[in-house]
Amino acid sequence: MTETSAHLALPAGLADVAKVGFEWEWDEEADEARGCDFELYERFEAPERTARWFRLWTGNEEVDGSQFRFFGATGAGDYAGFWLVRPGVSVTEQPVVYLGSEGECGVIARDLGDLLRLFADGFGPAEAFADPDRETQPNEAFQAIAERYAPGRRGSAAEIVAGAREEFPGFSEFIGAMCR
Repeated sequence: MTETSAHLALPAGLADVAKVGFEWEWDEEADEARGCDFELYERFEAPERTARWFRLWTGNEEVDGSQFRFFGATGAGDYAGFWLVRPGVSVTEQPVVYLGSEGECGVIARDLGDLLRLFADGFGPAEAFADPDRETQPNEAFQAIAERYAPGRRGSAAEIVAGAREEFPGFSEFIGAMCR
């Protein structure tokens, strides 16, 4: 493994989720989606690609998104990744953020363990951001992964998202200040 690919390797818990993958389908009869429209990348997005996307998303050529490690996206172009805001800790201990294709943004988990709990409870990043109180279908495979990497973690999606937003209340303003 090269230094660059090691730097971009997903943490073990996310890599295990990527192996399982998310299921999503549109139910024509009910006119509603089932599952989560989210695809994990095989590795973190390369910094040059992040810079290009982040500049387009913010409309600001002076930013590069280097404070983020994006690991997946929805079909609509929403991004999810770690926000590297806590000095001196690993990427897995950084908060997880959601950046929507229409400019919406927010912190959805305090760290990888909380994100794995969201996945286990049937939430993708977009679902956790938009409606953490909705009823979901828990995912047994993701529950096993969450127990392996975040044993004993509990809390509803609404509690996880609320805790993350409480810990990082200024995220939207931080992002807004970069937008043009």
